[in-house]
Amino acid sequence: MRRAQPMLTLSFLLVILSSLYVNILSCNEVDRDSLISFYRQIYSPPTAPLNWSSTDCCQWEGIGCTSFNGVTRVTQLSLPGRGLAGSITPSLGNLSLLSYLNLSHNQFFGPLPLRTFHNLNHLEILDLSSNRFSGLLQPDSFPVYVRTVDLSSNRFNGSIDPSRFHRAMNLISFNVSNNSFTGPIPSSICRSSPLLEVLDFSINEFGGHIFHGIGECSNLRVFRAGFNSLTGWLPYDLYGVKTLKEISLPNNHFSGPINSRIVLLSNLNILELHVNELSGELPLDIGLLSSLEQLQLHTNSLNGTLPPSLNDCSNLTTLLLRNNHFGGEISSLDFSKLQRLQAIDLGNNSFTGFIPSSLCLCRSLTAVRLAYNQLVGEVPPCMASLRSLSHLSLSDNYLSNVLGALKILMHCDDLAVLFTSRCFHDEMMPDDNDLKHLTGFQNLQILTLGGCRLKGEIPTWIGRLRKLKVLNLSYNQISGPIPTWLGAMPSLFVVNFTQNFLAGDLPREIGLLPALIADNSSSDLSSLALPFLFDSNQYNRLFNLPRGLKVGNNNLSGNIPVEIGRLKLLQVLDLSNNNFNGIIPDELSSLVKLEKLDMSGNHLSGRIPESLVRLTFLSSFNVTNNDLEGEIPKGGQFDTFSAISFQGNPKLCGNLLQRSCIATEQVDTTHDEDDEPDESKWDTIPFGLGYFVGFFAVSITMVFHCSWRREKVNYSYHTNNLETRSV
Repeated sequence: MRRAQPMLTLSFLLVILSSLYVNILSCNEVDRDSLISFYRQIYSPPTAPLNWSSTDCCQWEGIGCTSFNGVTRVTQLSLPGRGLAGSITPSLGNLSLLSYLNLSHNQFFGPLPLRTFHNLNHLEILDLSSNRFSGLLQPDSFPVYVRTVDLSSNRFNGSIDPSRFHRAMNLISFNVSNNSFTGPIPSSICRSSPLLEVLDFSINEFGGHIFHGIGECSNLRVFRAGFNSLTGWLPYDLYGVKTLKEISLPNNHFSGPINSRIVLLSNLNILELHVNELSGELPLDIGLLSSLEQLQLHTNSLNGTLPPSLNDCSNLTTLLLRNNHFGGEISSLDFSKLQRLQAIDLGNNSFTGFIPSSLCLCRSLTAVRLAYNQLVGEVPPCMASLRSLSHLSLSDNYLSNVLGALKILMHCDDLAVLFTSRCFHDEMMPDDNDLKHLTGFQNLQILTLGGCRLKGEIPTWIGRLRKLKVLNLSYNQISGPIPTWLGAMPSLFVVNFTQNFLAGDLPREIGLLPALIADNSSSDLSSLALPFLFDSNQYNRLFNLPRGLKVGNNNLSGNIPVEIGRLKLLQVLDLSNNNFNGIIPDELSSLVKLEKLDMSGNHLSGRIPESLVRLTFLSSFNVTNNDLEGEIPKGGQFDTFSAISFQGNPKLCGNLLQRSCIATEQVDTTHDEDDEPDESKWDTIPFGLGYFVGFFAVSITMVFHCSWRREKVNYSYHTNNLETRSV
């Protein structure tokens, strides 16, 4: 018994400690009731249900507790991304010591009752982002100690009343991006919350000028208000906030120049003012922004030359200046100091001169766009050293030597996008003899050589580009047949041979293109480093490009191959202005994703297949100037097409053309009565009258017969005399 006493003492102590531990962690009854009330109003997915069944709410998922003077209270409620749905109940307002509330990335809906949080004087973090809250923000102020408010990616609307910030003296971060807020950006926010470091108003419907007084946010690091309808000049006091690291105000209506005082923001890393109405020249001392990493000023009305000091921004990784009015000798710029530069876009300006060789010293370059300028000369040989280059656009310049360019660029192992349209005018298409040792371009996915007036035939080296998805050889002078090996290219889903001199049949093998039969988009570029124009539309992702086969305006002949019907992913089919004949294949109705179908200007005959009515996505249809016949199909998308789509086919009919349809095989009833008289009609004639009519008919026949024989004898006599004379 004496030996068991120490064990009993130890057990007794463990019971006491366990009891104390439970008391410490057991949550407050009011807190527990508040959470249960909240729990009963929400829905959790059955695949991963929220389990709040134990008696101690401090053990529940997403709940954090803290002990205050021996009393345990709920201080954290964190359930992000749990698939929860429901509304915010007022019961959460009873969690009086709650400091952290995160219900982001769920499906909560309804209005947000700020009054619920009004008395949560210990709340520091409020994150309700990425839900479905809607309506107006209630006219209650944020809690006094709140530091972070994130209401982004919801469905709020209306204006933001500045009075909501009058108690939020400790607010550091405020994010309401991606909603539908309107009105002005609250003007007194910096006065009420001078400690603000992050302000994000982007992707809303705010309008008017940016408020003056933003300079009072002396600790501001990030200011975002892009994708709104803001107007006027950039506020002058913005340039005095020396702590700023990011200014992001794209896609608004800002005008006027970029003030030279912007160079005072020496800590600035990101400056995004693209897609506005800014004018004037870049500040001469822009190189003083030595910390700048991203400079995006594209799509404005900026002009002048690029200041040489820009090369002092040695930390630049992204320089996007396209769609402006910049000009001058581009070859005079020295890019050698921009060793970290990854993407440069100077396209759609008026730069002249040669492609700068100093770009070759930027070994980190992945994307270069110099398209739509007035550059001359050849691709510099040093570009072969840009082994990380994946996107190159040189279209619409006055470059020469297409063969030399391809031989240089084939050494860029990562090159996936190559735009060289409307360059290299009137040269020969490089053939297999020119590129017989081609081993490069094995990662190439887009190749455009359109509008160059290149001569020759489609070379077989293109068939060795196994990852090629887009091939544009349109508006050249290429002749010969369309090669059958085209159908074996495993990734190709856009083919554009428009306006050439191609002849012969459209090969049946083209109906075997794998990427137009089954989706292989998993191997696509997830996104392009720079956007590109294709058929006058801008694309940022390759898989958004409409899948198409365009061979219009050539000399192709023969029947339209029925094998095209296998290309179930085809969205655009253009066979116009060729010499195709025969019927429209019924198999085209299998192109279930087809949006545009143009077969105009050929020699097609027969009827328009009724089965084409099943093409529910067809928005453009053109069969003008053929030899089609019969009634135009009715129903489906055909009820939306105008008469213009069918003109030049005189045998077509239907209400749309206001031309009635007549049966193709019409019975001649007159001949039927002569050949097979209806005996019943003779039954009604009296016998005497019938005898008389019969005798009269026989007599007349004999008279005419005798007369005919006499004329025939006379005709033979005269004819024999004439033949004798002519001999």
